[in-house]
Amino acid sequence: MKLFVVTGMSGAGKSKAVDFLEDLGYYCLDNLPVKLLSSVVGWMESNKDFSQKVAVTLDIRSRDISDSFFSALEAVKRRGVPVRVLFLDCEDSVLIKRYKESRRLHPLMNLENQTDISSALKEERRVLGSVRESSDYIIDTSNLATSALREKIIELTESDDEAGGMVLHFMSFGYKYGIPADADLVFDVRCLPNPFYKEGLRVLTGLDKEVRDFVFSSEQANGLYDKILDVLKFSIPLYEKEGKAQLVVAFGCTGGQHRSTAFAYRMQQEFEAERDNVKMTCRDMSVNQHEVKNR
Repeated sequence: MKLFVVTGMSGAGKSKAVDFLEDLGYYCLDNLPVKLLSSVVGWMESNKDFSQKVAVTLDIRSRDISDSFFSALEAVKRRGVPVRVLFLDCEDSVLIKRYKESRRLHPLMNLENQTDISSALKEERRVLGSVRESSDYIIDTSNLATSALREKIIELTESDDEAGGMVLHFMSFGYKYGIPADADLVFDVRCLPNPFYKEGLRVLTGLDKEVRDFVFSSEQANGLYDKILDVLKFSIPLYEKEGKAQLVVAFGCTGGQHRSTAFAYRMQQEFEAERDNVKMTCRDMSVNQHEVKNR
C-alpha cells in the first residue's frame, strides 16, 4: 500500500489535486481527522476491496493538525506503508482573489472566528509552517493553470512509482517575477555579466551554447559554479538520507533567460552523468516553460 498526503493552503488547489489523483487510480479521502489516519490506513490495508494507492487531504480544517500531523505520519510508516506529502502553496494576493470570486469563507473564519481573510491566511501559514518545511513536494499554484497542475501531479506520482531515488530538479527563474515558492535551495547569479547586453545574445537563452560560452568565459563565473557544485555534492546525500523525495535547486537572474538558465543547464548535465531522476525547467522562459530538452 502507498499513501499520498495532500495538504497546503486553503484555496491553493487541493481539491483539484485530489481529483487528478483519483483519475490516476488513487482511493481519495478528503478532510480526514489527523488522529484517525493510522487506523483508517490499517483498516484499508487489510481490506482488499480498496485500492492499494490511497490519497488523503489533511489541512487546517483539522484543528489539531499542527499537534498530530507528524505523529500520525510516523504511525503509518511504522506499519510499513510508504508516505509522500505534497504541499500546495499560493501567494496570499491570489488566494484572496480566489476567495472573493468563489464567495466562500476561509475555514478559519468559521473555526476560529477570524475577522478577515488576510488574518486567516496569516494564521494558517503559521500553523502549517512546519508541515510545509517537511513536505516531500511543494507546488506553487499562484500562476499555474489547471492543466499544468495535472501534469505536475502525474509527474510526481510517476517518479514515485519508479522508485529511482530522490528527484533532483534544477530550475531557472527571473527575480523580477519573484522567487519560486517550491525551491529548496536558491542561488543568485546576478553578480555575473549579463548576456542580455551583448550583441547577438539577447534573443538567445542559456540553452544556447553561445550564451553558455559567454556566461562561463570568466574565472569568476567558473569559480561560482564550482563552489555551488561543492555545496550540492555535500548536501544532496544528506537530503537523501533524510528521505526527501525531491530537491528543487533554483538559479535566479534578472529575467530568467540567460545566466540562470546557463547555470541550471550545466548543473543538469553535471548530475545526469552520475545519477537518475535529474530534470530541469525554465520557469520564466517565454518559450517552452515546462520540461526542457537539451539543445
